[in-house]
Amino acid sequence: MSDAHVLVLNASYEPLQRVSMRHAIKMLVREVAVIEEAAVGTFGPFPVPKVLRLVRYVVTRWMHRRSNLCTKSAIKARDKMCAYCGGKAETVDHVIPRSRGGALTWENAVAACVRCNHRKADRTPAEAGMTLLVVPRQPQYEVPA
Repeated sequence: MSDAHVLVLNASYEPLQRVSMRHAIKMLVREVAVIEEAAVGTFGPFPVPKVLRLVRYVVTRWMHRRSNLCTKSAIKARDKMCAYCGGKAETVDHVIPRSRGGALTWENAVAACVRCNHRKADRTPAEAGMTLLVVPRQPQYEVPA
């Protein structure tokens, strides 16, 4: 039972997350949640919870907000594949090399595999004889209502 997970609903019955049984029992002890649905059996004085509902509403705008920061992990998430060969995105390549003033920006960085990144080295794609399969640009995220 210790590896079981419990669904946590907001006070408005919207699903928020899954938590461990241990975390769920702590929420019940602190009285920040109530049991909406229970499984067979008990856990101390409490029925074994399957679904909890928070007593107070929690604002969840943070769950849907995407950061606009340009990071290496964000570049790899945006491109999902090597911008030169279409292989696995393992690293990030600067289209205009950093040694020539190229910065880590949405328009100057692409995901790349290690092989293509080493092949391009400290050159522009044109100088290395390589073609970009994608046009690097800042992603546009939809803002939820």
